[in-house]
Amino acid sequence: MPESRTTRMSPVVVRDEDGMWCAHVSLRPGVGAVGEGGTPEEALADLQEALAGLIEEFGTPRRPGAERGAP
Repeated sequence: MPESRTTRMSPVVVRDEDGMWCAHVSLRPGVGAVGEGGTPEEALADLQEALAGLIEEFGTPRRPGAERGAP
């Protein structure tokens, strides 16, 4: 059975100049996901889908140093 782990992220939600809501989160420098929608809730739902796809393709993010056995 695959290991289960919870990762907490704090998405940023902003309204752009065209009135669209954008939600984004950074998993580590240079790697993140973006969602868009007509409301903040739609942008967050789109972000969740993007994160699910990212995790499915590349795996769950690891804490810095985890690959060296750090706690």
